[in-house]
Amino acid sequence: MHSSQAEITTESPSPPTQVESLPGARAGGDEPLPGRVRILAAVGTALALGLVLLVGFRNKTASLRNIPGPANVPADLTQNLRLKGTTEAVLSRAILAPALAGQQMSTLTITKLAPSGSHLKRGDLLVEFDRQAQIRDFIDKQADYSKLVNQVVEEQAKENAARAKDETELKQAENNLSKTDLEMQKVEVDSRIDAEKAQQNADEAKATVAQLRETFDLKRKAAAAAVRILEIQRDRTRETMLHAQANAALMLIHSPIDGVVVLSTVWKQGKMGEVQEGDQVRPGVPFMQVIDPSRMQVRVLANQQDFLDLQIGQPSKVHLDAYPELEFPGNLEEVAPIGRNGDFSSRLRTFSVVFSIVGNDARLMPDLSAAVDVDVQHPGARDGAR
Repeated sequence: MHSSQAEITTESPSPPTQVESLPGARAGGDEPLPGRVRILAAVGTALALGLVLLVGFRNKTASLRNIPGPANVPADLTQNLRLKGTTEAVLSRAILAPALAGQQMSTLTITKLAPSGSHLKRGDLLVEFDRQAQIRDFIDKQADYSKLVNQVVEEQAKENAARAKDETELKQAENNLSKTDLEMQKVEVDSRIDAEKAQQNADEAKATVAQLRETFDLKRKAAAAAVRILEIQRDRTRETMLHAQANAALMLIHSPIDGVVVLSTVWKQGKMGEVQEGDQVRPGVPFMQVIDPSRMQVRVLANQQDFLDLQIGQPSKVHLDAYPELEFPGNLEEVAPIGRNGDFSSRLRTFSVVFSIVGNDARLMPDLSAAVDVDVQHPGARDGAR
């Protein structure tokens, strides 16, 4: 019996140990390696996180590609060059406050003013300044001129009367001299006393004629000088009167062309702003423009690198920053042959470039910020520019 029990005990399987159940256990020990397990867990976590980030990035990229871009941005940026500038009218006239002749006026007061944006014909009234002083000066000078004209006529009449009187006296003296000459012919038959009287009368008549002739010329010169002085005063007053009349006319400014009124920003009352009726403007200050809105253009400044890709006739598209929905076709019309120094370095150059605008719109006005997309891949553009 003891032997059978021993056999049974020997044949029964032994329970599995902990070392055999764990793959990371050592061969001669009972516990696993904690460092290796942690490394494997960290690597697995990093791979999973990287996979999640990759999938999220792809989804975000795909969603961004599906978003439509702005209408003003060209589809192919590699074939277009964007330049920034401002709009301006091809035909425009600047209106300046008048500078009056012969007067020193610090300011001029506006009494009438055409509103900004109004359409005017050539010859229509743009602005009227206060001209009461000029009209009053013209009236005063006109009265002085009329007075001096009458004085010249009166002085000339006096001279004519004095000349006639002097000529009469001279004629009488010459006749008296002729009479004394006749008396001298009979002195041989007269007594000695009568002869001496006749000689005395003859000498006196000669002296009188000589004196009258001499004073006659002096009187004529003096009278001519007096008349000339009055004529100079008359002419000077006339010029002053005409200046006052011209100054009064300058206070009324009419439109030189058919176009639209655009008020400029000027310095007034300690700040910048547009002029209004009642404001005061210094002479010579440009405060208004009259532009022809049917022909507009954009002037931009291109740097020396972008300038190499520009050529006359290149097509372009003009966008207004104030009105993004507007787009106008255009063409490169003018390129400055000489550049000017940059704002930050003397080695950099900028070139003035003008683009024409095809088409028109009521909102297209001067001094608007604009962006111009130039088709630099236009056939022959790069070769012609270089």
